[in-house]
Amino acid sequence: MGQKVSPIGFRTGITIGWKSRWFAPKSNYGEFLVEDEKIRRFIDSRLNQRPPYAAVAEVQIERTREEVKVILRTARPGLVIGPKGVEVDRLKAALEDVTDRRVNVSIVEIKNPDLNAQLVAIGISEQLRRRSSFRRTMKTRCEATMGAGAKGIKIQVSGRLGGAEMSRRETQILGSLPLQSLDADIDYGLVHAKTTYGTLGVKVWIYRGMKGAAVSDETTGPVSSAPRRRSGGPGGGRGGVGGRGGAGGRGGVGGRGGVGGRGGQGPRQMGRTAAPPSQAPLAVEPPPTPVNEPPAGDPQAG
Repeated sequence: MGQKVSPIGFRTGITIGWKSRWFAPKSNYGEFLVEDEKIRRFIDSRLNQRPPYAAVAEVQIERTREEVKVILRTARPGLVIGPKGVEVDRLKAALEDVTDRRVNVSIVEIKNPDLNAQLVAIGISEQLRRRSSFRRTMKTRCEATMGAGAKGIKIQVSGRLGGAEMSRRETQILGSLPLQSLDADIDYGLVHAKTTYGTLGVKVWIYRGMKGAAVSDETTGPVSSAPRRRSGGPGGGRGGVGGRGGAGGRGGVGGRGGVGGRGGQGPRQMGRTAAPPSQAPLAVEPPPTPVNEPPAGDPQAG
């Protein structure tokens, strides 16, 4: 029962790369692992939980012998860098105090935030904190993500929704979501929205297509859609020339019922299914009766 697994951990090392990339001996492995978690929690509390709300979706960490390289993927790089790089220098100094090592901070911009599950979850949590309607918020986000080129999305919000006494769970799904396919590029995000009436959990799954043909949050561009088919035909529709009713329309030459309009040129009885006037059958002449001719070579034939 309930054997659910994170789509990120399920695909890590197979179709998704590791978020921490370093090697360490057994004696230092635990220390580095705890240090990575401290860095991620510090960045989340400093940039996401309070102003400037920089919408940092992912923190990647690389280590060398000399320094720790921290890569931030965000949709608002200007808020992280600050005027003339003041904010990023402050962040770098704070991280050096936390780790007691030399830190190098790099910023990577996410150009299409509607295709990043963590950023979608952050946006929903911000609107829930402003007491926005959770159903309208979920529907709007689903439509925006599908419009950005996603193949499917699932949003799940749980807690005291709308300030209700009893907590519950609401889910909205659009498109397909093949969670068991390892080749499927599925992004997952989880955010806790701290409201005045309690903490709400926001989970987002986004299916961006199969690996190799999936859309990415690093690119932007309009999504082409198939052209709409025109009804009718080259004759102009239901009653025109070449339309549904033939050369003259459904009831006559010019329109629905006849030449001049609905009733045609004649009385109303020739209206909708008036047939062409019947013609009198042509008289068929009987074949001429054969004359008994004498056989060839008969002397009396001359």
